Amino acid sequence: MPIRVVFAEDSLLVREGVRQLLATVPEIEIVAVCDDRDSLLSAVETTKPDAVLTDIRMPPTNSDEGIEVAARLRESNPRTGVVVLSQFSEATYALRLFDQGASGRAYLLKERVSDLDQLVNALREVARGGSVIDPKVVEALIAARSQKKNSALELLTPRERDVMAAVAQGKNNAAIAAALFLTERGVEKHINAIFSKLGLSEEKDVHRRVRAALIYLAEEPRTAP
Repeated sequence: MPIRVVFAEDSLLVREGVRQLLATVPEIEIVAVCDDRDSLLSAVETTKPDAVLTDIRMPPTNSDEGIEVAARLRESNPRTGVVVLSQFSEATYALRLFDQGASGRAYLLKERVSDLDQLVNALREVARGGSVIDPKVVEALIAARSQKKNSALELLTPRERDVMAAVAQGKNNAAIAAALFLTERGVEKHINAIFSKLGLSEEKDVHRRVRAALIYLAEEPRTAP
């Protein structure tokens, strides 16, 4: 069955462009297209989609409506995934999106709308409860971490940092092994060491890969958006 998606974007050109792009993907069914927060919330209640694809800024205030909607849906429609599109790579926005949990949430830079495979993958992931963080956001956070003292990340070796960066970008063990010229067994050992050094929970319901990425977000100084 296709992934049923409600799409919200206040720019007509972007809205129509993305709608037409997604219409070429058999796996995706656009069930509603909206141009503001209120129509988005109404469409979600009416159509009960698998996922929402929304701009971060829309009427009525053009501030952070996308993140607001994602937070509301945690309560009203917990099975609906949300992909937030943003022009901003600041950690504050991503941190707020993931404040109530990482499952079913993705944060992508708006430039990704031209990368159909990545956009569809994000919708697929959130629809099944997964998480995605834009690689450029992760790169910016890694750069900030390298300048921050007294960070838990200082416990990681250079190789573990490389693996951590790949994990935060959503790569699986096979992809990390290929990119870093390691065996999958070696990648697994590095990841276990990272989890141990960062003090991540061993509970089964914790998505430790996402939590590891959120270490970067949690350590970024919070500033007003």
